[in-house]
Amino acid sequence: MSIGRHRLGRSVATYVVLIAVATAFVLPLVWVLSVSLKPSEEVLQFPPRFFPQAPQTDAYKEVFRSESFDFLLYARNTLIIAALSLVGMLLSSSIAAYGFARIPFRGRGIMFAICLATMMVPFPVIMVPTYMIFKNLGWIGTFKPLWVPAWFGSAFNIFLLRQFFMAIPKELEESAMLDGCSRWGCFWRIILPLSKPALAVVALFHFLTVWNDLIGPLIYLSHQSQFTLAQGLQFLQSRSGDTPWNQLMAASALILAPILVLFFIAQRTFIRGITTTGIKG
Repeated sequence: MSIGRHRLGRSVATYVVLIAVATAFVLPLVWVLSVSLKPSEEVLQFPPRFFPQAPQTDAYKEVFRSESFDFLLYARNTLIIAALSLVGMLLSSSIAAYGFARIPFRGRGIMFAICLATMMVPFPVIMVPTYMIFKNLGWIGTFKPLWVPAWFGSAFNIFLLRQFFMAIPKELEESAMLDGCSRWGCFWRIILPLSKPALAVVALFHFLTVWNDLIGPLIYLSHQSQFTLAQGLQFLQSRSGDTPWNQLMAASALILAPILVLFFIAQRTFIRGITTTGIKG
């Protein structure tokens, strides 16, 4: 009887902690939605009200009508960069990860260690040299610095995919090779189809990184017609001393919406990929 009560107490405590943590994460999102539905005079009211007295959608309408925040243009720019970057990241990282996981060659361990070591280099250290390279190439003021580097892979994604590839039985490839399949054919026809959960994790992480990136666009983009959504939000906040907070929160909610929808659609695949990558090997 005491054992049963002990287990019940542990279960209740676990759920209380989980609910508290979930509330801490959800509360800022609820606040964003609340402020976006408030009229301008109620936003700066003190003491503040958590929920609006009379919810209205005027802030969302102003976001689409605003001359200083062209939501559709910024969304198009962000999607172009994200799509080009995502394709390159998946191709380059998966090919490099397959080489490290399956193809034996001299110095493979050292090269993989060097690849992982690049994750320890902070971005401010390479920011100026990278900028100078893109300047000499004539890419400043274009989207190229934001998506071309993704075609050379990412150390974290290479590591993640390598761990997953190593968990796939080698017998599948050996059987295919006995039937005349090439190494390249094994990669496309066996490894990649079996790696959809890991590829989904890499794709979602990279899409989130590009979607929320502010530093890159601030460094390389100079024209407002090239702004991304994150850069547009920054511009909307700093364009004047009187920040329209309800419009800012409305724009933030619109930017968050695709991310939430994407996560819920790919939730099962994402969770499966998280539990099967980076653990084995």
